[in-house]
Amino acid sequence: MSDLVARTGRLQQRYEAGCRLVAGCIPFRYRSSDETDVNSEKVVEVLMINSTSGPGLLFPKGGWENDETVEEAAVREAIEEAGVKGDLMDFIGYYHFKSKTHQDEFSPEGLCRAAMFALFVKEELDSWPEQSTRTRSWLTIPEAVQSCRHAWMKEALEDGFCVWLAQRD
Repeated sequence: MSDLVARTGRLQQRYEAGCRLVAGCIPFRYRSSDETDVNSEKVVEVLMINSTSGPGLLFPKGGWENDETVEEAAVREAIEEAGVKGDLMDFIGYYHFKSKTHQDEFSPEGLCRAAMFALFVKEELDSWPEQSTRTRSWLTIPEAVQSCRHAWMKEALEDGFCVWLAQRD
């Protein structure tokens, strides 16, 4: 059982102009294309988690709360939902979406704005807060594009993360 506990509730949620503010990340790592050859090309893999409300995979994300920075919220969500820790790299963009499950008095239409970051994974935890409801999957970028449950996450991967990654190389 994990010693960490996932935050719950909406009392500390941030909102702006009718939008719930969300923070998340695209966790990634490098893997050798040929494990037997030290000079082999490095393949980028991204970590996705299952959705608890239907088919398809997601990147860790959740509400940004009043007592934390957006960066702290993104790191917290990676630990809570995916059980990973690492170096939060760069901001890759804001993405707007409509939540079907999180409509409330402050965002009656379920409008959300997600601040997404790249997270270089250094550690996979053996136990984490949502391990009983989440499974982790390491995927190549093409596999992740095919597996994305939400169009906005696919956009964050292709137009945010991949562009950011190409600029680093």
